[in-house]
Amino acid sequence: MEENMEEGQTQKGCFECCIKCLGGIPYASLIATILLYAGVALFCGCGHEALSGTVNILQTYFEMARTAGDTLDVFTMIDIFKYVIYGIAAAFFVYGILLMVEGFFTTGAIKDLYGDFKITTCGRCVSAWFIMLTYLFMLAWLGVTAFTSLPVYLYFNLWTICRNTTLVEGANLCLDLRQFGIVTIGEEKKICTVSENFLRMCESTELNMTFHLFIVALAGAGAAVIAMVHYLMVLSANWAYVKDACRMQKYEDIKSKEEQELHDIHSTRSKERLNAYT
Repeated sequence: MEENMEEGQTQKGCFECCIKCLGGIPYASLIATILLYAGVALFCGCGHEALSGTVNILQTYFEMARTAGDTLDVFTMIDIFKYVIYGIAAAFFVYGILLMVEGFFTTGAIKDLYGDFKITTCGRCVSAWFIMLTYLFMLAWLGVTAFTSLPVYLYFNLWTICRNTTLVEGANLCLDLRQFGIVTIGEEKKICTVSENFLRMCESTELNMTFHLFIVALAGAGAAVIAMVHYLMVLSANWAYVKDACRMQKYEDIKSKEEQELHDIHSTRSKERLNAYT
């Protein structure tokens, strides 16, 4: 009988501990972090593969070659974009962890787990810094989203030309890379529907795959923007919580000082009355 009672108390204690731990999880920050990681993974992974597919298309069907030396051509720019993607992936992996840690330490359940805590000036400055930094990152991701829409537009035009050639017989349509600033004005790099390279490109799966990879990368950048907006709402709520907790802390300190002063005054009067009586 006693063993059953002890087992029931143990299960109850484990259940209460689990409930307390689950209550300490910042679910809003967790959702925003998952959305951020998903968006960054889609943008970086699909964007990297789409850039590699673009290099293959330019070299195979447009017959472009890398320029010797340190000349800044389209292939060098693509390599730079790949390195930028590596940096974005690493930076936002770390930033997501930092925001999760900040969410844990500004969750009200931390107070229940570790008792009363002091809201320092440094803590308030950290929260304000994260709000400003997240706002700047949101603007940066908006720019990345707008920039990613450019190759989607270019590939949509190319895909439309391929589709129109199959619908309209005898159509002679051309795509000139000079229109999009990919090559200089002096270089004539265009492909027309009557050429063999164009027909092979439209029939290949590489064009379709690269086009859809850029679309998924654009969706990933949009998801990162939504995650940044979600983080701003979470951080603003945490800032309000920290501010209210700071005011409550000051109130409690003033109240405890007044109570201590009243206690000291009462003790002094009691001693004076005792001395006068004796």
